[in-house]
Amino acid sequence: MYNYIVLAILRDYRNTFAKDAGTMINSIEKTWFRHQGSLLPNISALFYCHLTYFGGAGLILSLNPVLMAAGTLAMAHGMVIAAYLIHDCGHNTLFKLPRHNAMMGGALNWLTGGCYSTYADLRTAHMHHHVDNADVTTLDYRGYLARHPVQRKIVEALEWLYVPAVEWIMHGVLVLAPFVLKEKKDQRRRVTRVAVIRFGLFLALFLYSPIACLCYLLAYTILLTVLRFMDAFQHNYGVVALALADEAELIKHRGDRDYEQSHTFSNLISVQHPWLNLLTLNFGYHNAHHARPTTPWHMLPTLHQALYGNDTSAVIPFRKQLSSFHKNRVTRVLGDDSEMQGNRFAQRLWNGSAVGVAGVSFLTPF
Repeated sequence: MYNYIVLAILRDYRNTFAKDAGTMINSIEKTWFRHQGSLLPNISALFYCHLTYFGGAGLILSLNPVLMAAGTLAMAHGMVIAAYLIHDCGHNTLFKLPRHNAMMGGALNWLTGGCYSTYADLRTAHMHHHVDNADVTTLDYRGYLARHPVQRKIVEALEWLYVPAVEWIMHGVLVLAPFVLKEKKDQRRRVTRVAVIRFGLFLALFLYSPIACLCYLLAYTILLTVLRFMDAFQHNYGVVALALADEAELIKHRGDRDYEQSHTFSNLISVQHPWLNLLTLNFGYHNAHHARPTTPWHMLPTLHQALYGNDTSAVIPFRKQLSSFHKNRVTRVLGDDSEMQGNRFAQRLWNGSAVGVAGVSFLTPF
C-alpha cells in the first residue's frame, strides 16, 4: 500500500510538472519568441555555439596536442553556428521584438569576428540582397586585383592552397573601412575600441602559446571556408559593385520573385540524411529561405518539403558542390560573369564545374 501511494504521488507530481513545464515553455515562447516551437531549438543552438566556442578555447589552452586539435574543430563549428544564428537574427526570426534580435545578433558577432562592422550595417546589406535580388558590394576587390597582377597572383596562389584569401581580405576591410571610406568615418572610435580588445586578446593568446594562437587562426580559417563554400553556389545573381553600378542596374531585379527563385539554388549537405544539414543550421535550404525569409532555421526542411516536394531541380548534389569548389577555386577569385546568362550556371552545377562567387558573406557588409 505504501509503495502504491508513493508511486501515485510521483505520478501525479510528474504529470503536474509536465503540465507546468509545458505551460511555462508556451508562456516564454509567446512572450519572447516569434514562432511557436522555437524556444527549445534556439536555446539548444545558442547553448551549443557557446559551449563549443568557449569549450574549444579551453581545450586549445590545455596545450595537449590531441585536445588542441579537438578544440580547434569545436571552436570552428561553434563560430559556424553563431554565424547562421546571426543570419536568423537579421531576419528577426528568433525573437518577437527586433531589438532583441539585434542584441543577440550583435553579441554573437563577437564570436564570429564580424563585430568590427555594426549589426545594423550587416542587416541592411543583407536585406538589400533579398530585396534587390543582387550580391551588392562596396569594395570592388575584383577590379582591384585585375588592375594589380602581382597581388592577384598572390591571392590566387593562396586560393590554390585552399587558403580563403578573398574572405580574409574582406574581413580585413571590416577593420580598415572607417579609416578609408568616408561614409564609415563615424565608426572610427567604435572600431578602434573593438580592435584594442580583440587584438589585445590575440596578443595575450600568442604570448601564452604561439601554437594555441595558430589553432585559433586555423579555426577561423575553417569558419571562413565553410561560409564561403555555402555562399559560392546559392545564387548566380552576379556581383554588383556600387562604385560602378547605376541605380537602374542595382534595382533592375528588385521584387522579381521569379528571377529570385530561378537564380537561387539549394546546396544541401544531404537529402537522404537531413540531420546532417544541421551542421550549417539548415542554411542549404536556400530556395525555401528566399521563398519565406522569416521562416526560422529549424522549420526550413518542412517548408522546403511543402514547397518543392520531391522536385530536386534546384538541389545541388553535395559531391557536385565539392567538385565545383575544388576545380574552380582559383577562377572563383575573379569569377565568371557568363554564368549569369541563361541556364549555364545550372548546367555547370549539375556537372560539377561551376565557378560561383567569392567574397559575398553576410558577415562582411561591403
